[in-house]
Amino acid sequence: MRFYLFDSLDLCSLLHRFIIEIMISYLTGTIYAKDHSAITLLTSGGVGYDITLTGVHASELSTGQKIALHTHMKVSENAMDLYGFRTKEEKSFFSLLLSVSGVGPKSAMNILAIGSIHDIEDAILRADAKYLSAVQGIGKKTAERMVVELKSKMQKRSSSGEVRQTAGGNILEEVIDGLVSMGYSKEDARAAALTCDADGKSTEQLLRDALQTLSK
Repeated sequence: MRFYLFDSLDLCSLLHRFIIEIMISYLTGTIYAKDHSAITLLTSGGVGYDITLTGVHASELSTGQKIALHTHMKVSENAMDLYGFRTKEEKSFFSLLLSVSGVGPKSAMNILAIGSIHDIEDAILRADAKYLSAVQGIGKKTAERMVVELKSKMQKRSSSGEVRQTAGGNILEEVIDGLVSMGYSKEDARAAALTCDADGKSTEQLLRDALQTLSK
């Protein structure tokens, strides 16, 4: 067993970083500002968070819109960056991409922007390094490394049915959680969510539909 000694400043810094990383995993609020790949999300407590999204995701949003996001906080020596995702599945896949040597958060977001999780998984299973290397920030060697390091994991995920979340119960549960975090009761949130047509819609779209129902 090893013991390590830290001065008080180092220990506080480590604890602060750990607490931030485990706490900011889900946010709801109103979009205060946006650009092509990021938004500023204003929470009900009056705190604004700058969150990086894929360009495709950001293009679907507008200022003043209420949304819920699963988030990943990346803490480094010089910055604390927050990345946002529609679903837990997308966030989980982002974390999986980060496990590959040479793939950082920005590159992982660029990968998510090229297609659906299903498409990206299939490219990895086909060992299609050319498809993956078309992503900005991903060269041929990194694409080949992704195939080597993730192919077996993709096969296990596919065989276990771990991913491929549909726009059904899981997404509706996320909508309910989002409404509850905004102050609605569990019963009202569930009733509003069940009135939504989940087919082909994202969590944000369903949350907006549910809020319209609750405002009537």
